[in-house]
This record gives sequence, C-alpha cells and structure tokens, in this order.
Amino acid sequence: MDADERDICLFLKGWPGQFVALAEISRRASGKRREEKEPGWAVPVLGRLVEKGVVESDSTGHYRLKRRTDPGKRTSAMSPRVRELLEKSGKTFEIELEEGNDDFIKYL
Repeated sequence: MDADERDICLFLKGWPGQFVALAEISRRASGKRREEKEPGWAVPVLGRLVEKGVVESDSTGHYRLKRRTDPGKRTSAMSPRVRELLEKSGKTFEIELEEGNDDFIKYL
C-alpha cells in the first residue's frame, strides 16, 4: 500500500460506515493545496483500492471502507506446530468482541 492509498484509508476510517464524495476525499485526505495543484489525484488511487477490495463505491460515486463480513471472527497466521500445541493443550483461545462494535478492515 503506497502513501496515497494509506492517506485515503486513514481519512475514510474517520467516516465509519458512511459513503464520502470523491471531492471530499481528494480535498481532505491529503490537504487542500494538493487538491489545488493536482485536482484529480484521488481518482486512480481510489480505483486501485476498489480493485484490491479495500474500498467500495456506491452508484453515485461515493466511497467507504469495506466492512468485515464477520467482525467477530478474526484469524491470524500461525505456524502449524504452534497450532498443534495449542489444540493439544485443550484450552480455548477465543476472543469475544463487544456487541454493536462496527469493526472495519484494518489495513494500516
């Protein structure tokens, strides 16, 4: 993820669950001076983020971060040996999240 993609994701994180207009993203994600110098800088960056599946757009051209399909179920990479040892221990290592917590994909 490059710097422009990271700037847009950080900006959209501040608007959880809401679609934001392209003009608002381009002006506020990286500063108003950049928008004055390069008016359409966010268009190709948002296109890449949509292709990667990080951001989704609606029919009016507004964008938001994609929601997790199952916010309560997170997986992490683990070596097969560690997984085997944890399963043999007989303990459960599940984490319960608060209800109503809108978790978004964390790419940063």
